[in-house]
Amino acid sequence: MKVPALVLLSILATIADEARSDIYQVVSANGSITLTNIHRTDRKLVRVARERPALAKAPSQVKPIRKGVAKAPRYALIVAQAAFDYDLPAELLHAVIKTESNYDPFALSPKGAAGLMQLMPDTAKDLGVQDVFDPAANVRGGARYLKRLLKMFDNDLSLTLAAYNAGPGTVLAHGSAIPPYPETQRYVPSVLGHYQRLQADAKRPR
Repeated sequence: MKVPALVLLSILATIADEARSDIYQVVSANGSITLTNIHRTDRKLVRVARERPALAKAPSQVKPIRKGVAKAPRYALIVAQAAFDYDLPAELLHAVIKTESNYDPFALSPKGAAGLMQLMPDTAKDLGVQDVFDPAANVRGGARYLKRLLKMFDNDLSLTLAAYNAGPGTVLAHGSAIPPYPETQRYVPSVLGHYQRLQADAKRPR
């Protein structure tokens, strides 16, 4: 029996998608067509589908991407350079970025904080950041601001982060304590938690 062309193409597409070996076409003397995956030298075969190369690993075997720094490798060098220039731990900058923008360089808060490290317009202007959506400029500005706050609060990281979130004047107005604002009360432990996890991850043997 002859197989219509459209039917044959449909069969070939299905077999080619599912098969794990080459598919051959055999045309008999009466014109009938047979498809087979068995290669025989005593028959005239025409290969109509080639086996797809096997994947190196099945999806379930692929190791997941490590959390933290590895999640945003495109910014790793920017963060590392800013951390070096301002003598800060790179893990701290990553922790702030993770909490502030989750690595979205175009993040914009309702209050106007923008970029990876969510710089407010006045703060960015004071820091000399002309384009808050430029990742390198934003991270350098954020690192410079963190360094300034650390000096202001005698390297107290909790107060520094509270000031980064609520403003240094607010922290000073509350007696150099974390202001009782829900957002700031959540923000400080969130950054510290990311920071501690990233530090621990950096110490693990590779």
